[in-house]
Amino acid sequence: MLKSDLRLQYSQLRNQISLEKISQESLLIANKSLELPIWNFSYYHIFLPILGKKEIDTVFLLSILQGRDKNVILPKMERGSLIHYLLTDNTKLKTNKWNVPEPVDGIQIPPNKIEVVFIPLMAYDTKGNRVGYGKGFYDRFLQQCNPDVIKIGLSLFEPEDKIEDVFENDIPLDYCITPNKIYSFS
Repeated sequence: MLKSDLRLQYSQLRNQISLEKISQESLLIANKSLELPIWNFSYYHIFLPILGKKEIDTVFLLSILQGRDKNVILPKMERGSLIHYLLTDNTKLKTNKWNVPEPVDGIQIPPNKIEVVFIPLMAYDTKGNRVGYGKGFYDRFLQQCNPDVIKIGLSLFEPEDKIEDVFENDIPLDYCITPNKIYSFS
């Protein structure tokens, strides 16, 4: 299936899910993350959800990271790129024009220092290819990271068999966590 068709399909599927169900499934995803071999690292990049688009609520995952004293990095969209800020007690968040909560400013962290990235997505396939919102923010960001950065998608849904229009610059996931299963693509 084409990315544009998948975006439409999964947007419609998300709209049918209650906020309560998303919260329950997000908690299951956070707990499932504890099964991954990723907890010896220091720098974890995580997105904050666009609640209006019924994204995975990463607050549970954020709690796990903070409870384990990890350095949590949040993205901010600027001129077609992501800038990365360390989450501290002083971090102020503001919702941007796309309703994405993001840090106003703070301590910038270079992409090559980030070791694990939790990635938002609309859909993904059995090879780890993902469909985002189509703006390329995460593909450009991941190209700036070290080649061994661990890329983890979070999804309420199972994978598609194949995304037909995968591009050369698309960077596949290493894992995708759903409420019931962890998919490994390495």
